Amino acid sequence: MSNIQIELTNIDKHYGAFHALKNVSLAIEKGRFVALVGPSGCGKSTLLRSIAGLESISSGTIRIAGASMNGVPPRKRDVAMVFQSYALYPHMTVEDNLTYSLRLHGVGKVEARQKAADVAATTGLTALLKRYPRELSGGQRQRVAMGRAIIRNPKAFLFDEPLSNLDAALRVHMRKEIRALHDRLGATSVYVTHDQIEAMTMADHVVVMRDGVIEQQGSPLELYDRPVSRFVAGFIGSPAMNFLPAVITQDGKYAVLDRGGTVQLAQQLVPGRKVIIGLRPEHLQVVPEGGQLTMTVGPVESTGSTTFISSSDDLITLVQSERTAIAVGDQVQLSIAAENVHVFDEQSSLRI
Repeated sequence: MSNIQIELTNIDKHYGAFHALKNVSLAIEKGRFVALVGPSGCGKSTLLRSIAGLESISSGTIRIAGASMNGVPPRKRDVAMVFQSYALYPHMTVEDNLTYSLRLHGVGKVEARQKAADVAATTGLTALLKRYPRELSGGQRQRVAMGRAIIRNPKAFLFDEPLSNLDAALRVHMRKEIRALHDRLGATSVYVTHDQIEAMTMADHVVVMRDGVIEQQGSPLELYDRPVSRFVAGFIGSPAMNFLPAVITQDGKYAVLDRGGTVQLAQQLVPGRKVIIGLRPEHLQVVPEGGQLTMTVGPVESTGSTTFISSSDDLITLVQSERTAIAVGDQVQLSIAAENVHVFDEQSSLRI
């Protein structure tokens, strides 16, 4: 028996002349937490809504729990969607919001209330069952929206940027809550976000989308350690990777940066080849002497536990996990291990 809960095969979606999804194929195992991530307009929400049946696909096949969903209306797909806007009924109490879908399907009042009580206990809503949405905080409303999805015991949970309306501290808290809830329920979850930190911290499997195609997919650390393209390298990781044009030396073992400086490579490349060197800010080390590149310090920003240092030409950012005496205008030398140097083709932007 297949362990694939959601299977997308050669999905295409057109809006008139606009090609929103281009031959997308994706298999999601039962019990996995998968994040769809990418910039605005990349197709991630369209793909999620296609799984839910809220968008009709132009071609391809969608299967949920082995059954084809092509042409099946949303209410019969047995998936639950949690939206950014919560979409609660303002005239109903929390309990009535939770039980509404059950009552529509003929579940008795006593049984529905018992299920609501069980879900409320799971989501921390027990004390709020008699309140109305207007009496709840943003985080509490999002819990109700999740509780309403859980109560149906669906084949999959679909999250469409559910935390975008919350403040930063509450987003971090709710990230942990959603992931813990997923683990407790043994659920299959597909989560759309433009926030790569959310994707990296919550998901087992991250799918990076760009212009309607899947650019790369894998575990969060696979994407971080071996991005297949400059686009993925720049999207995964915070602060973003530094990108510096360079030329490979005659022995093929080093790259001479256009801005000055030389970095050692972990692999031998074709001499004279033009490349883009990728350096993650957290891998750059300030050294007293013998550095591979130098920079004049520009802005220095400290959060207390972390210091962000940028070059005056705005081409390099580095991160230090401690406080520093480095100040604007200083000249510093930087070093980086060869295994942490990423190399991309100048023309195709693909990893070499």
